[in-house]
Amino acid sequence: MDEADLIGRARALYAAFMKQDRAAAEALLAPDFRFTSPYDDHIDREAWFDRCWPNADRLARQDLREVMQAGDVVLVAYECESMAGAVFRNVERLEFANGQVRAVEVFFGDPPAGLTRAEFAAG
Repeated sequence: MDEADLIGRARALYAAFMKQDRAAAEALLAPDFRFTSPYDDHIDREAWFDRCWPNADRLARQDLREVMQAGDVVLVAYECESMAGAVFRNVERLEFANGQVRAVEVFFGDPPAGLTRAEFAAG
């Protein structure tokens, strides 16, 4: 799959998350999808939908700042603003297989100012 296709699919996944369009997200995720973050250790699709998917309603905005590809991997750096006004940035590594996202690994530091780690992890 060429670069524009994978970058477009990555962008589509973030758009589906913000719109809470689960059908669109499910079509983009591989059946063996795994998600890893400092708070999540290789959770599967259903655990991701249960734990992470509902968090979009906590965000006022999500701006994709950098999206780049190397082979079947797309790196996305984004900035979010919570409904409470806290601004934070994350980087995510999306690994594709057969045009679907097979794995996401999230890299972030401390939670936004004013939130404890527990509050940030709880959504």
